[in-house]
Amino acid sequence: MVGPLRPQFVLFGSSIVQLSFSNGGWGAILADVYARKADIILRGYYGWNSRRAVEVLDQVFPKDSATQPSLVIVYFGGNDSMGPHSSGLGPHVPFSEYVENMKKIASHLKSLPGTPRIIFLSCPPVDEDRVHQGTSGFFSELVRTNELCKNYSEACIKMCHELDVKVVDLFTAIQQKENWMADCFIDGVHLSEEGSKIVVAEILKVLKEAEWKPSLHWKSMPTEFAEDSAYDLVAADGKTTLNPSEWTFHREIQWD
Repeated sequence: MVGPLRPQFVLFGSSIVQLSFSNGGWGAILADVYARKADIILRGYYGWNSRRAVEVLDQVFPKDSATQPSLVIVYFGGNDSMGPHSSGLGPHVPFSEYVENMKKIASHLKSLPGTPRIIFLSCPPVDEDRVHQGTSGFFSELVRTNELCKNYSEACIKMCHELDVKVVDLFTAIQQKENWMADCFIDGVHLSEEGSKIVVAEILKVLKEAEWKPSLHWKSMPTEFAEDSAYDLVAADGKTTLNPSEWTFHREIQWD
């Protein structure tokens, strides 16, 4: 651990989390938005379902750790919602078990010291045609449909409302963008930069609207080493310096 100690935001989930620092991903965008404010920590696992997540909760989020996260963003559902394989192998998790597993994840996170804030991301849609064209030679009996994605997404959202957990409806949010199938995915499943921008916008909206104290919205959080310094760049008047600690001009999007 390096200091000073910042709030930790942990991203926990399957490949949509693991790849969130790739291709202009949403994890990388959050790391930029929260620069000098919070550390974005990646705990994403390609191919995982909620069943595997439950098995390692104590390892990923140990209750006796000296440092606990301030926020955990959780995503599982895309792999769970795949149709079952005839062999009994594969990532499919039955609907009712998926809901129970997600409840176990929420319960464990709520029980951590310091009671971290939680945001769940629901299952996004997929580009069915591109999925089937791109994977037919690699996988056996691969079933990914938007009907299944929608069912698991709605179950996640319902569960979160019942447990008073914040949730982002990715299934709906992504489909609000025109040409979402072409623009929001790199392969029909995993998010492109455009898809990731939607995720970030929805997460920041939740963080801005949440009545959490202290607030975890980036504009409300203190900036590390934000004091003026004689070592900063000298202003045009030749007499004062310009404090760069809050500069955001480099960002393509000026996030709210």
